[in-house]
Amino acid sequence: MYTLIFINQGILDIATLCLGILISAVLAYASYISIIEKEYRAARVSFLLSAIVFAPFLIIYLYDFQYKNIISLALIILVIVAGIILFLPIRPKLKGGIPTPKKIHDERDVMFSRNEIQPGEQRFNEYYKQHQEHKVLDDKFRDKPGLLGYKTTFREPISFASAHANLEVIEALKPLVNGKVADKKEDVDAKKISRHIKNWAKQLGAHTVAITELKDYHLYSHKGRGDLYGKEINNNHPYAIALTIEMDNDMVKTAPQGPVVMESTQQYLNAGTIALQIAHFIRNLGYSARAHIDGNYELICPLVARDAGLGEIGRMGLLMTPKLGPRVRIAVITTEIPLIIDKKPDYSSVIDFCKICKKCADICPSASISHDDRKVIDGVKRWKINHETCFTYWCTAGTDCGRCMAVCPYSHPNNLLHNFIRWGIHNSYIFRRFALKMDDMFYGRKPKSASFPSWMN
Repeated sequence: MYTLIFINQGILDIATLCLGILISAVLAYASYISIIEKEYRAARVSFLLSAIVFAPFLIIYLYDFQYKNIISLALIILVIVAGIILFLPIRPKLKGGIPTPKKIHDERDVMFSRNEIQPGEQRFNEYYKQHQEHKVLDDKFRDKPGLLGYKTTFREPISFASAHANLEVIEALKPLVNGKVADKKEDVDAKKISRHIKNWAKQLGAHTVAITELKDYHLYSHKGRGDLYGKEINNNHPYAIALTIEMDNDMVKTAPQGPVVMESTQQYLNAGTIALQIAHFIRNLGYSARAHIDGNYELICPLVARDAGLGEIGRMGLLMTPKLGPRVRIAVITTEIPLIIDKKPDYSSVIDFCKICKKCADICPSASISHDDRKVIDGVKRWKINHETCFTYWCTAGTDCGRCMAVCPYSHPNNLLHNFIRWGIHNSYIFRRFALKMDDMFYGRKPKSASFPSWMN
């Protein structure tokens, strides 16, 4: 009898120690990953937690005391129950759902379009005659030095010149979005051609690619930029191919300093180049296709990417992808070539997480991101940022800011540790709340901007 009790206690001791080692090892691994990511606060916190968590398990293993077996068993049960609660697939239905937009937007209302029109021009006078409510707000950003301007807060010659170079190359590529279609229309298999386009795009550097049906609300009503300003958009393509490109995490973390606008423009260029290649490829098969790249869009890329199943629109108004969050740039190709439409996954967990997180709203230098819940705007329940104050800050800072993108918990690198956490966020209503508290503990509620990557020094 005494031998049995001794053996059972010994097994319990070993089980307790092994559980402590397992939890501590996970935290130590998190510390190791954080060092690689240069997230030194997170590394310190995880290492300290690893030691603190392991201590009671080790004490229980090494020392004999009254009620030891009861405490050991209670600790094991507590950990198991906590794990079950955290990872239980609880997914309450999202209130308000993710409704379909009803309004068709005019690109002339976009901040970039309003920034291009100049006082004294006919289109300037015509626009503000119809939209007097925008004039006072827009005059504020016109008084600032401007994006990549000389006397801006974060002007840095090297990164600004690099960003300018990227934009100049994009400008040179704009005429290539359309082109001659081959005279002979090849017979193609929709499944095979869809698979080829997606595989090739990823081979060229795309992070994700998906296909959706082109909807009326994807398209702008009128062009708002360049020589085609005011032209009515007539795009009858039945399909849209959306692709995302990853933005480098080390560059984004420097936001709102120069490297972020350098990286942003670089990935707009890379996304646009891939879109152009795919559009040319489709036209070579005898089918019309148009690439939609930075500064030459006929549609709203985040909406197309969302409907294609690449993510969901979050609090900051950007596409939130499941593995990179908002840390992507998007391009789209519309076409008539027969394609297979992808099934849209359920990313309502993103909306729920954005509802409770609010880190982007807390960190926004211009207070342009709302802390409130989604509201019905133009018949759709969603978040809407203050575009005027956001763009005015860009024109003051000289960069496209990116602070919201840098602090978003979804933006952490695409690796085993963060993907496991993102899986937990997607899987469980309870885990989302736990993950947010842990993100604040490990990285801080308002993380500081990172230094320039070492290769830029």
